Amino acid sequence: MAMPMKKPVHAIILAAGQGKRMKSAKPKVLHLVGGTPMLGHVLTTAAAAGVSSSHLVLGHGAEQVQAWLARFGDGAPPTAMQTKQLGTGHAVLQALPEIPDSALVVILYGDVPLVSAETLRALIAAAGQGLALVTVHLPQPHGYGRIVRDSAGRVTGIVEEKDADETQRAICEVNTGLLATSAKRLKRWLAHVKNDNAAGEYYLTDVVGLAAKDHVPINTVTAASAQEVSGVNDPLQLAQAERAYQRLHAERLQREGLYLADPARFDLRGTLKIGQDVQIDVGVIVEGEVELGDNVRIGPYCVLRNVRIGAGTQVDAHSVLDTAEVGARCNIGPFARLRPGALLGDGVHIGNFVEIKKSTIGNGSKANHLSYVGDAVIGERVNIGAGVITCNYDGVNKHTTVIGDDAFIGTDSQLVAPVTIGRAAYIAAGSTIAKNAPEDALTINRAREQKSISGWKRPTRKGGPT
Repeated sequence: MAMPMKKPVHAIILAAGQGKRMKSAKPKVLHLVGGTPMLGHVLTTAAAAGVSSSHLVLGHGAEQVQAWLARFGDGAPPTAMQTKQLGTGHAVLQALPEIPDSALVVILYGDVPLVSAETLRALIAAAGQGLALVTVHLPQPHGYGRIVRDSAGRVTGIVEEKDADETQRAICEVNTGLLATSAKRLKRWLAHVKNDNAAGEYYLTDVVGLAAKDHVPINTVTAASAQEVSGVNDPLQLAQAERAYQRLHAERLQREGLYLADPARFDLRGTLKIGQDVQIDVGVIVEGEVELGDNVRIGPYCVLRNVRIGAGTQVDAHSVLDTAEVGARCNIGPFARLRPGALLGDGVHIGNFVEIKKSTIGNGSKANHLSYVGDAVIGERVNIGAGVITCNYDGVNKHTTVIGDDAFIGTDSQLVAPVTIGRAAYIAAGSTIAKNAPEDALTINRAREQKSISGWKRPTRKGGPT
């Protein structure tokens, strides 16, 4: 016996609202949670739940949303416009013509970023040959549409707060707006939805009553938590969504073995891969794609952005690592900065107030304090003294500094690129090196000899001391 063909699943994501309470020029769905626009979370979750195609309904700030979607290139979801805000039913109608009758449609919202793929998969499965809703029980359901059931417990409709009577307002099971049913049925039902209600809008929720009249099975899925299905309408709710997101991911990472000094003071704004026995102190921000090897320790208030850090490395407090690769058993910081293109070998020491940019640092090399290394190739076991600068920019072009293995660069030296420092070369402190320095030799270049002036008197302030 042939198995029935599985229906393609299409999502309609409503993202047309103005979001007046956000008090922002930015469309509400582009506000960030965990470093990603809320709409981005919804698109990612829909794909993870098995949605084959998402359709966006845009309105307020559509140009900004389209500009954000441009990063997806040919993979950007199709969009439809709701030029007049006439309700959720009207919004869905703008996208429905592009969806085949044979498809199952899932209704999602661009300002509900925390819904899980598990909940959406359960919703899709519950739709079956009928209609499915996600509901949640709230002890204080004010403002939400109530789920109305008959004496047998069957769903007969949804009544909005504005239209509910006292008995209905006492119901604690509320509608989340998440719905799934066949495209063919949804098109037919929406054609019969009226706007004769207190708001004068075309409610998507009215299709539930129409489904009940058609004796179509209506199933419900209970959300794991109210937070999962909460919409974001103002900066306070945005902050609440952020904390909920961070809590979920901190707990997930802890179950994977991450040691967090305080999960409430950890921010993940991308993806984090960890080895064994990784420790992260308070106030650390992880952005982009970050990978930490075994026994890595991250000190307090560090920023890690698109970095890979090898096993046994320690990053001390207030360091910023951005688009860099760090080898094993390194020591970074405190107050160090690795800029894009920094590539550190094993056993490298980068100390306080040292900045590395677009440079390769060989195994065992050290720059322990107050130095800038940019556009450089540094060999192994090189010692870079305090205050050393590679002068890589001539005002127009960047130039490269090359330092051979085992070289010693004395304190407060300037290396004017392009320049090469030979293997085991020794640069005397305070030198300005603008020519290549040979191997195994001391190179010194200071402006003039030191001298002392006897009889010198300290200058005094005019008008006497203050």
